[in-house]
Amino acid sequence: MNKFRAILSLIAGSTLVSSALLLASCSQSASEGKPELKELPQVGVITVQLQTQSIMTELPGRTVARMIAQVRPQVGGIIQKRVFTEGANVKAGDLLYQIDPAPFRAVYESAQANVKKSEANLLSLKSKAERYAELVKINAVSKQDNDDINALFKQGEADLSLTKAALETARINLGFTRIVAPISGRIDVSAVTPGALVTANQELVLTTIQQLDPIYVDITQSSNELLRLKREFADGNLTKASNNEARIKVVLEDGSIYSQEGILKFSGVTVNPTSGAVTLRAVVPNKEQLLLPGMYVRARIQEAVKEQAILVPQQSVSRNAQGEATVLIVNKQGEVELRTLSADKSVGNQWLVNEGLAEGDQVIVDGAQKIKIGDKVKPVKVEALASAVQAINPPNNR
Repeated sequence: MNKFRAILSLIAGSTLVSSALLLASCSQSASEGKPELKELPQVGVITVQLQTQSIMTELPGRTVARMIAQVRPQVGGIIQKRVFTEGANVKAGDLLYQIDPAPFRAVYESAQANVKKSEANLLSLKSKAERYAELVKINAVSKQDNDDINALFKQGEADLSLTKAALETARINLGFTRIVAPISGRIDVSAVTPGALVTANQELVLTTIQQLDPIYVDITQSSNELLRLKREFADGNLTKASNNEARIKVVLEDGSIYSQEGILKFSGVTVNPTSGAVTLRAVVPNKEQLLLPGMYVRARIQEAVKEQAILVPQQSVSRNAQGEATVLIVNKQGEVELRTLSADKSVGNQWLVNEGLAEGDQVIVDGAQKIKIGDKVKPVKVEALASAVQAINPPNNR
């Protein structure tokens, strides 16, 4: 009897173990048949939108004085005095140097005396010619004598003209002893001091005057860029920014923006054979004379307006081995896709895209380092992603 109960207990234990193993096996099979779902990685995207964009070009340039006058003597002599202050502003007609006028005044007075002498001689010849004209009518003098006196009278008129011309020349040379400013502007250093001997039209420049308000900015633009703009105007991709003269902003050497806007006056008609560039000239107000001739500046010119422009952040664009611009986008299937772009012009911190993107494309701007092409991702607008990060890591209030 006891043996029979032991056998029944052994059978019941075996049945319980088998049931437990069977349940464990079924549970494991069910777990293996239903895999665990993984959350898709999030990437920050922007949605491409068409917009009107001004095409700004930043070009190198140099400042050039609007007018430059090199002051040289027109007569020779000794410099008696210098009147101007070096580096000051002068007006046209202001006295700069005084050459010793004594020799020229003497020549002028001598020319005056010669004129008076010629006038007196001519008056005598005129009276004599008038008498001969009456006498020849009654044959009191010969016709030859009358002709001779008329010839002497005409010669006297010519002599008077010569002496008057000599007087005018002497007056001009006497005036040249006063060397005056030919233009208004800022005067440079003086190359001579009082007591120096100067000669007419010498090579040495006494000083230089430069007109700085307004001032010119000569800008160079590549002929290739100029041709590209003309083609895009012809194709209708761009429209002119203004029918009037284009305005420019000047960027100084230290990177600051000059307060006064300039006006682009004209574009050169000749391409420099060495640099392949065309010169543009702008006129810039310079009342405070902050801009000085020879300064290196950069000019920002609004050349055109693109009506349907596509802009993408520069951090979203990379370059492939061929140097082509590329971006990662999230396509309609939610997968990462590589796009090759045509983008050769920057606008601030963005690239202006000519080809490769369309309105509505989602460009990845954040999280590209944790994904690869073909991955399924969850696009999140960069504004929403920034808000989520800020909520997780709120800024410290100080």
